[in-house]
Amino acid sequence: MARLGRIEEAGADMSALPALPDGKIVLVMDGNCALCSLGARTIARSDRDDVCRIATVQSPTGRALLKHFRLDPEDPWSWLALVEGEALTSSDAIIAVGKRLSLPWRALAHVGSWLPRGPREWAYRVVARNRYAWFGRNDLCAIPDPRLRARLIDS
Repeated sequence: MARLGRIEEAGADMSALPALPDGKIVLVMDGNCALCSLGARTIARSDRDDVCRIATVQSPTGRALLKHFRLDPEDPWSWLALVEGEALTSSDAIIAVGKRLSLPWRALAHVGSWLPRGPREWAYRVVARNRYAWFGRNDLCAIPDPRLRARLIDS
């Protein structure tokens, strides 16, 4: 499950969704995961065009978006990106976001897109399932730097 469709097609009740920033990529990431926090900080540093906004899985916006796309907030694989109205998860979401960042992330995302989806998804699931054990926990919203704070939704 990597492409979930367009935001207006996924759920029956669009009124349950919070207002989202126009023209921005909206990411829903685990706010308690150290690896996700590192990813969010990397995005904040590398998003030169200021297109990314981040909601944590634990926030009202994050939970509403996950619910809209029938994703479980407790599922470690629930990483969501809304890119130009299309909802993406897993490695497809990471690649789509990476392609909009500065180098080297843009180049790595292009290389990643050439890999077959099966191995990409397998690697994503292994990391997602083990991320707390391998990288630990922390709070994404605890004392974020100004670049990250400017991108947080519901912080």
